[in-house]
Amino acid sequence: MHDILITSFSGWKPHHSSNASDDLLQRVIDKKARPLHHLRRIPVDFELAVRHVLERFDALKPKVLICCGMAERRSKLNVESRAVLDGNMLETRVNLKRLTADLPMTRISHNAGKFVCNTLYYRALEHVHAQPTGHHCLFVHVPVLTEENSQGLEEDFAAIIERLYILS
Repeated sequence: MHDILITSFSGWKPHHSSNASDDLLQRVIDKKARPLHHLRRIPVDFELAVRHVLERFDALKPKVLICCGMAERRSKLNVESRAVLDGNMLETRVNLKRLTADLPMTRISHNAGKFVCNTLYYRALEHVHAQPTGHHCLFVHVPVLTEENSQGLEEDFAAIIERLYILS
């Protein structure tokens, strides 16, 4: 059994040379002392993203699934409290206030959007909640990385991962 699985998306707009979620994940992978299981550059596609992530989840059976996506208009990491699909809402079981305490580049969001990120999060929460107790799922939206923000975002993201190891 593996403790944590982290996913990231591929680029999705022509002007993106990469996806900030994948860029941040790569930075954390390069610096982590603990091995991180990851699924990088999943396609920005409603069906394929869900299929790739849930297949990897089922193969690894991690205690924690962290899905990451890019949010160009946000300036901090956003940990998403919930996902809404077809009028139904699912919430993460992670205590977000405790998870984000004292993290200056992170905020709690209650809006995972209306695109692939939200759909993936909803389906992942649905799948993880159907598992035996002790499994958790979280979605993190990552802003575009710049020289000014990348170190702070990387530090907060690494802290989030370390705090989630406690759950696993």
